[in-house]
Amino acid sequence: MNLRLTPQTRQIIEVLLHKPLDWKYGYEISRQTGLKSGTLYPILMRLAERQLLETDWEQGEPGKPPRHIYRFTAEGLQFARANHLAEPSRSTSKTISAESFAFFGVRIR
Repeated sequence: MNLRLTPQTRQIIEVLLHKPLDWKYGYEISRQTGLKSGTLYPILMRLAERQLLETDWEQGEPGKPPRHIYRFTAEGLQFARANHLAEPSRSTSKTISAESFAFFGVRIR
């Protein structure tokens, strides 16, 4: 798949990989990455157009507008895991534990 993995795209992938089966709000992703909506939403739309993200609308409480939610498709999760582990984002400052790698099927010696 031909997808440009910018540092911003990698940040989004990292956030989504934290709990890959959970739905996430765009606002939640924005807060965790520090990306502004003008950067975040076009990336989310490109990932969805390439069938890497599943999107849906969550109906909120009465009187509140529905919110768009995102999570990986099976193909998207496979793509994200492969690309995230191959070249981690330079913006990541957190240490990844051996248990985290084990979750992705990677052994650390």
